[in-house]
Amino acid sequence: MKQFYIAVLLLCFGTIAQGATRPNIVYILADDLGYGDVQCMNPERSQIPTPHMDQLAADGMIFTDVHSSSSVCTPTRYGILTGRYNWRTRLQKHVLYGFSAPLLADDRLTVAELLKAQGYHTAAIGKWHLGLGIPTTNDKVASGNGNNVDWQGVITDGPVDHGFDYFYGISASLDMPPYIYIENNRFVGECTTVKQFHRPGPAEADFEAVNVLPDIAQKSVQYIQQQTVTEPFFMYIALTSPHTPILPAEDWQGRSQLGAYADFVMQTDAVIGQITEAIDQAGLGQNTIVIVTSDNGCSANRANYRALEKAGHFVSAQFRGSKADLWDGGHRVPFIVRWPAVVSAGAKSDELLCLTDLMATAAELSGATIPAGAGEDSISFLPALTGRSIVSTRAGVVHHSIDGYFAYRAGKWKLLLARGSGGWTAPKEAQAIQAGAPMAQLYDMERDPGETINLYNSHPEIANRLLQQLESDVARGRSTAGVRMNNDVDIVLWKERALARMNNQ
Repeated sequence: MKQFYIAVLLLCFGTIAQGATRPNIVYILADDLGYGDVQCMNPERSQIPTPHMDQLAADGMIFTDVHSSSSVCTPTRYGILTGRYNWRTRLQKHVLYGFSAPLLADDRLTVAELLKAQGYHTAAIGKWHLGLGIPTTNDKVASGNGNNVDWQGVITDGPVDHGFDYFYGISASLDMPPYIYIENNRFVGECTTVKQFHRPGPAEADFEAVNVLPDIAQKSVQYIQQQTVTEPFFMYIALTSPHTPILPAEDWQGRSQLGAYADFVMQTDAVIGQITEAIDQAGLGQNTIVIVTSDNGCSANRANYRALEKAGHFVSAQFRGSKADLWDGGHRVPFIVRWPAVVSAGAKSDELLCLTDLMATAAELSGATIPAGAGEDSISFLPALTGRSIVSTRAGVVHHSIDGYFAYRAGKWKLLLARGSGGWTAPKEAQAIQAGAPMAQLYDMERDPGETINLYNSHPEIANRLLQQLESDVARGRSTAGVRMNNDVDIVLWKERALARMNNQ
């Protein structure tokens, strides 16, 4: 089926007017970078210097109300590349690991495949974290200790099998083995030892976590230097920072005077600067869209947020919660777009968007039409880049936490189907139940962006309206207009009710 979609896209490509200049697209995804960590997003309560991201914003546009489709890593990456909500898959909570089976189905169209069919050269550099078909020396799945991995074998179901012409990076997060680079569909070397970067596991002898971010920068710059103005390209650069292990390079240690996490954010910002500088030096800056964002909020405890707050730095800005949560600190992410040929310098948009929206935007940019069975939860934000309002058939945005709890945002209203954070921040669900908290939460995000006043009991008509729309978006298998689709599994919206039923059986 996917081959059919790509054939249709190729026909669409043939109808584009000859000589049309399609922009290059460079999508830089930081890992666990909080909304409040970037000064241009949080000017009053950020103490970490981020001059390169600030310059991108000064030269382009910031979006203030963009959300990752999940408040953790793997699910968000699925949504970015497919334009489909992660919770429609088998992955109903948590994340994958370095040896996990692939999450992307063979027939699931990706942004890379869509753009490749439109004549783009495509590259993924950095963290994959969507599962791989890891070769083994027997007929069993890859063991977590690597004992049955065929390090010389061919990796399947990776980036080059899902639309990317080139890949260089690692299988999952930098704290998840195996600790070894992958180039295209082969391991770079073999894992002959054991190392521990938070989690112990098989490692290639020369692999060091502190070198990965600089290596991603180097590979990205090299790729850009190889590009020309005659062939458009799409780069998906998935950084490994400032996620754990928090290991700023030696020359960045102590720079922020706020601790290792802040140093690592500064180094992350510098890498983004290296990439954009390479684009400009190659003469490609004018017609290259650079998008900088994050896969979820900051991992507050690991960043030692209490010490940062004492120094006046708030990783989630004015928003409540952090990574893993349903509250906005878990999934409201920095989002900066620079495109000198189109976007006015210093622009800002308050449009409500989701990271699933790359698919529809890339389609409109490249002249493609998304096939009926793809990009079910994606809308184009292209109009916003020129100050126009986005007109879409999507009523709102669905939020999802690490433990599988749901929330729904439409306009200024946000409904959470959870009593607490739904994630790591207190009160967690058990704590909220014990405290007698209402079964759900409703907030007016215009008046109360910190989600402090729960209006669920006082505004039942609004809560019911949002719940009905969420139920519709789930049941139809899509949140945009189009042919009805199927979810991969049955979706349980109210986790607490499901748990109560299980306990009573």
